[in-house]
Amino acid sequence: MSASERTRTIAVDYLARVEGEGSLTLVIEDGRAKEARLSIFEPPRFFEAFLRGRGYAEAPDITSRICGICPVAYITSACRAMEDALGIELGPELRALRRLFYCGEWIESHALHVFLLHAPDFLGYPDAVAMARDHRDWVAKGLAIKKAGNAIVALLGGREIHPVNTRVGGFYSAPSRAEIERLLPELRAGREHTRACLSWMATLPCPELERPYEFVALRSDDAYAIAEGRLVSSGGLDIEVRAYDAHFVEEQVSWSTALRSRIRGSGSYLCGPLARFNLSFDRLLPEVQGAARAAGLAVPCRNPFRSLLVRLVEILQAFEESIRIIEAYAPPPAPFVAPPAVRAGTGYGGSEAPRGFLFHRYTLDAEGTILDAKIVPPTSQNQLSIEEDLCALSPSLASMPHREATARAEQAVRNHDPCISCATHFLTLRVEEAPR
Repeated sequence: MSASERTRTIAVDYLARVEGEGSLTLVIEDGRAKEARLSIFEPPRFFEAFLRGRGYAEAPDITSRICGICPVAYITSACRAMEDALGIELGPELRALRRLFYCGEWIESHALHVFLLHAPDFLGYPDAVAMARDHRDWVAKGLAIKKAGNAIVALLGGREIHPVNTRVGGFYSAPSRAEIERLLPELRAGREHTRACLSWMATLPCPELERPYEFVALRSDDAYAIAEGRLVSSGGLDIEVRAYDAHFVEEQVSWSTALRSRIRGSGSYLCGPLARFNLSFDRLLPEVQGAARAAGLAVPCRNPFRSLLVRLVEILQAFEESIRIIEAYAPPPAPFVAPPAVRAGTGYGGSEAPRGFLFHRYTLDAEGTILDAKIVPPTSQNQLSIEEDLCALSPSLASMPHREATARAEQAVRNHDPCISCATHFLTLRVEEAPR
């Protein structure tokens, strides 16, 4: 057999639906991946650099512009880091409001992913518009779910995209009980839509792939972790968020402008819905656990394609929590907690964005000016695992026709990191045979 018959290169020139612009090169030799490179070639955005010299109160608004899909995650991690640096403690009412705010983002972001970006892959459609021709009712349910999440974010944040009602220590204004209770009919309807969609999508064909991930996520003693908790892993890690730098390292590779993360002394890890589900299944509400089991989900779940269902489970959890928070809502004594005093120091914050753990660290001077900033998004943390997923798929990709291999590669990447900014197309696949 000649070298050209044994070697196949799958080159993806433009990889969309990630946080930026990227490409993929997969070299398959004798039916297995010899090399996989996920190259992010978007120019650096320098958010950490231009945060330096800004006041501590500006960080949530500035960092929320990093992502139009999950601004609440950036706001929350930034706020928690600044509150850590300044010694601010939120009361139970404000913590509940912040959790409700975050639930809204989980609902709308996961719904976008599930119904508009990922479900078409499982049904063989090029996009959600084509899917809606045959499955109009399910797409309509998905849009109603997303709309309910947007309503939470709009009420608490002042608008749906890049909210403006948030600040270090809480909110600029808090809703009245009457205002917040108006959300309940839409949320209850969304909850029932989610239950129905989870049952339906559990019947869709799912590719087989088991991966030995090390899962990393926040875990809380008393709830399914979203905005608070310790950082744990399936490999035994259990640390405070402030210890992140001691256990994780970012590295630069020559083919990508994006930093990539590893566990120190180890290797890749996975954050996001699958990690949270595996590490905190026992923290889901009992009725949500039951819905997950009815959909065929069990711990451990190591098939990344099953993340489609896990996201629906998390939407259901977010609906259940949102309804309970609103039903028990009492306006906080004040919409925010002011810092005891502005002081020099370093603060650490982390929260669970829809895509996974989001870390922020800031160093302040005595006037509260930012001297240094570090932000580690889940996108960069999952890059290496995405490459390894594609390597694990390489035997099946090598034997597929061109169109089928392209579709499966798209589906594999979308398991982890879709992005609405490039939703009109995904990737272009080029197959090159080595010269004879």
